[in-house]
Order: sequence, then structure tokens, then C-alpha cells
Amino acid sequence: MKTAEAIVTSTVLRFLTSLQNEGYVVQEENGRYFMTYKICNLASNITARIGIRRICSPYLRSISHIFDESANLSIERNMQMVYIEVVNSPNQELTIRKRIGNIAPMHCTGVGKLMLLNYPDHQISHLIACQGLQKFTDNTLVTKEQLCAELEKIRAHGYAFDNEECEVGVRCIAAPIRDYTGKIVAGISVSGPSIRMTDAYILGKLPYLLDTAQQISEKLGYQE
Repeated sequence: MKTAEAIVTSTVLRFLTSLQNEGYVVQEENGRYFMTYKICNLASNITARIGIRRICSPYLRSISHIFDESANLSIERNMQMVYIEVVNSPNQELTIRKRIGNIAPMHCTGVGKLMLLNYPDHQISHLIACQGLQKFTDNTLVTKEQLCAELEKIRAHGYAFDNEECEVGVRCIAAPIRDYTGKIVAGISVSGPSIRMTDAYILGKLPYLLDTAQQISEKLGYQE
């Protein structure tokens, strides 16, 4: 009659053999097992099935409540930003209302500039060649040199501003969402009238936004 320990060992070996046959683990010469990168595909498939929008929705509601402004979730599609979830503040008469499905440029939005951190230099040049750097306000970055200098600041700080670059009178603060590879796959942002979104107000609540982005990233498998 098998002991409980023998049964457990036999069961574990069966699982390991199955994982090995599927390519998820490899056995070393010393008999130990380690996971292969194929396991990452599982994480990617899980994220795709759950949907980043579904993951982020409760966090956006919390951020909108903390800032008392509109909170947004955006992803990149075809070198443009697409808003896929929006939570508007019910407490403000003057509110910057985004709509799900709205498209925005990358070079003059906080979330767009975050996504540009994924771009190598030649890809930024390709973006400029294809999309241009359209001037929307006097604050819009309209040269590659200006844009690249801004991206270096964002890389150092870990968040991005839209300082009335897309629309006069509107400011935005954005934080990156990363997946298990460390790649920025989306951005969460808060937008509002510049009369309320002052530097002092934004920086006072910024830790909540950064912490929220970190929590979402961890749900996508990101580890610092």
C-alpha cells in the first residue's frame, strides 16, 4: 500500500511530466525542473481573456473619486491613442469629458507620450513621418528634439503631463501600465480644467495615481 508521501510524489511527477511534454518545464541534468518562457504565453492569454478594461474599471472609479476629475484608460492603436474606458466625475459642473472610442495623438497627450517610451529612435522618426507633429496649442511639442527631450524627463520621473498641449485650458497627468514583460501596454490618466489641475493639486494626489498604476501592472504580471 502506497504511503501518502509516495502518492503525492507520484502525482507531482505526473504533473511535471505533462508540463514537460507541453514544453512548459525542462529537466536539468541534476534532476531539477525549471519553467520555460512558454509559460509567459499563458499569462498573455489570461490577460487577453480577462481584458485590461475589466481589470482597470474599479481602479478608475477610485482615481476619479480621489481627484474628483475624469479618469481614463487608453491604449495604442495604429500610432494613435484610443480611450477604452472613461469614468467622469459626477461632482463637477465643468468636466473634461472623454468618450470611449475617442482617438488622440501620441505626441501631445500624457498617455501617448508614455507609450512612446516603447519606441526606439527610428520608430519615433517613422511616427513623425506618418502622423506628423501637429500643433494644437502654443504648448504642443512640434519637433523631434522637443519630443525626445520630453520623453527623457518622463522616463526619469515615471509619469507624463499634458500641459494644455492638446487643448487650451485642459491639463492631464498619466501613469503607465506595464505587463509581465515590462512593456508599457496602456496608460491611466486624469484630466481636468487647468484652473483646478494646478501643479500643487496634481502633485499632492500623484502618489495615488502611481500606486494605482503599479497595482494594475502587478495584476498583469509585472514585477519591478
